[in-house]
Amino acid sequence: MTSIANSIPTIGLGTFGRTGDAGMASILAAFEIGYRHIDTAQSYNTEEPVGEAFRRSGLPREQVFITTKVADTKLDKASFMPSVERSLEALGFDHVDLLLIHWPSQNNAVPFEDYMTELKRAQDLGHTRFIGVSNFPIARLEQTRALLGEGAIVTNQVEIHPYLQAPRLSSYARSIGLPLTAYQPLAQGDVRSDPVLSSIAERHGVTPAAIALAFLMAEGHAVIPASSNAVNLRENMRSVGVRLSDDEMGQIRALNRDERRINPAKSPRWDD
Repeated sequence: MTSIANSIPTIGLGTFGRTGDAGMASILAAFEIGYRHIDTAQSYNTEEPVGEAFRRSGLPREQVFITTKVADTKLDKASFMPSVERSLEALGFDHVDLLLIHWPSQNNAVPFEDYMTELKRAQDLGHTRFIGVSNFPIARLEQTRALLGEGAIVTNQVEIHPYLQAPRLSSYARSIGLPLTAYQPLAQGDVRSDPVLSSIAERHGVTPAAIALAFLMAEGHAVIPASSNAVNLRENMRSVGVRLSDDEMGQIRALNRDERRINPAKSPRWDD
């Protein structure tokens, strides 16, 4: 499977909402289909199902890339590292592959330097192979570079899909060699009924969702679509083999309309 930044598998499984036994079963199905990148978070309550599905899969640990995220309620120095250790206990691992800051602290309630240095310390302690961020605008990425240095983080996980292509953020990220990871890459399922994507999908013999994912990967992003349906899991994975023409890429780029789906009160000031 291709990867970005020589570290993150390009396609993974988002696990928001995949809780309990049903969630564990859907994650195990993803492993059986071929997914090797699983994205979880402290706030999803899916770390335990991810760990249990992994153990049932029988896969070697080194073949699976696990991402989790420190919740914005655990960013202070007293809470940060204990929360990471609880995540590892829930997963049943001695380390994760990628540890992210889930959201920057709202209104700097926790000083930026505090939680970013704790993130780096988690890596130094061996709790994670790589570190990164999520929902960071350009200003926060610049702060991160100034504080931790070039290349310290391997991704910024943000909402990106055909209707929110984040051109300013994407351009900046490319300029510093920082891959983005797209969450909500299927726009909460809306891509499935898009006429442009449907037309392209028919030519390639795949679903509109697979075309949306192929587009995002062609733009240099990793993607973490979520699904509990084995058919959809397989169809999404087929996106890896899709090669879009320049004309098709242009048609999909024209779908951008800055349509953001995830925008809670704690959101930073977005660039796009």
